[in-house]
Amino acid sequence: MCCASVAAVSDGAIRIGVLGLGSVFYGPYMGMIERLAAAGRARVTAVYDIDEGKRRAAGLRVGVDPGLTAPEAVIESDDVDLVLVLTSMNEHGRLAHAALAAGKHVLVEKPMATSLKEAAALMELAAGSPGHLVCAPHILLSPTYRAVLAHVRNGDIGPLLLARARYGWSGPDWGRWFYERGGGALFDLGVYNVTALCGFFGPAQRVTAMAGVAIRERVVEGEVIHVEAEDNAQVVIDFGDARFASVTTGFTMQRYRSPAIELYGADGVLQLLGDDWAPEGYELWRNAKGAWELFPESEPGWQWTEGLRHLVACIEGDREPVTRPEHAYHALEIMLAAQAAAADGRTREIASDFPRPQLAELEGQADGRRVHDPRSALIQGE
Repeated sequence: MCCASVAAVSDGAIRIGVLGLGSVFYGPYMGMIERLAAAGRARVTAVYDIDEGKRRAAGLRVGVDPGLTAPEAVIESDDVDLVLVLTSMNEHGRLAHAALAAGKHVLVEKPMATSLKEAAALMELAAGSPGHLVCAPHILLSPTYRAVLAHVRNGDIGPLLLARARYGWSGPDWGRWFYERGGGALFDLGVYNVTALCGFFGPAQRVTAMAGVAIRERVVEGEVIHVEAEDNAQVVIDFGDARFASVTTGFTMQRYRSPAIELYGADGVLQLLGDDWAPEGYELWRNAKGAWELFPESEPGWQWTEGLRHLVACIEGDREPVTRPEHAYHALEIMLAAQAAAADGRTREIASDFPRPQLAELEGQADGRRVHDPRSALIQGE
């Protein structure tokens, strides 16, 4: 086990080892990595996937040896500072734990683990590890989320009383693990809403839910499979003092035209438009004003992979990430409680807590440059 914090190589770039080379890597994460590489801030130095063809293709694209045949080879490499865990959900906790034990910085896709026992072990290790642990989703980092949270904390709509959140789609036709035990709509989709709502309300106290398999067979990678994990869910979260929120999620939603999150306060309403991972601005109603105010999206180019840039910036600046693993653990406990409540109809108590997100610290970390078209802007320094 490494006993000192990892450091960047002499050229100043953080060295990234990637575990899992599926669509999540080749989509937004690859774009984020390429922008960081263009700025000389990070580069991929090792890759691994169980699929040899994906290893070869990724090796050619990023210019690294595709011959590594086990995740441990990436984790233990002296040429890796940061391990990016993008594998199937059941592997997240084990691989993140191994990477932290090796003294690496870790970004793990959601959920951080699929059991509380595994997540608790990961949290315990992270508390004493020289490396940072950043857990997806990274929605708290978006300018729109931060603006809505600022309104809440400023009391612009009064005390929060009720909320509704939703995120879903018709479901992937790749990756059998989405529909196997340890997968499911709550872990893949509902986690965004749960994380967002807890950021607004604080820690939850109780959870109940209805969840199940609505579409029992699906075609995945050209084959008909039997669905085992929930693909349809309604979750109710009790934040105490008669403050409630609901989460609607599933691989059962073809389209929608509605706010991702609605926050109802004693003196007004806030509505986050688009999806919480792809915001499109927000609306504010204040009783005192008596009119809706529309705030267009301030950063249309914002990506849900922003957590990687934030982690790189924290390594560079030797500071703690503002998104905390305790928040991810709390969200996991809520989702597991929802699954259990759906199975037997009993409300579950939530035991964990998490620190209040200090998102205001991000305000002073931008470089201040004006951007005419944020959609075409390259990554900016923090």
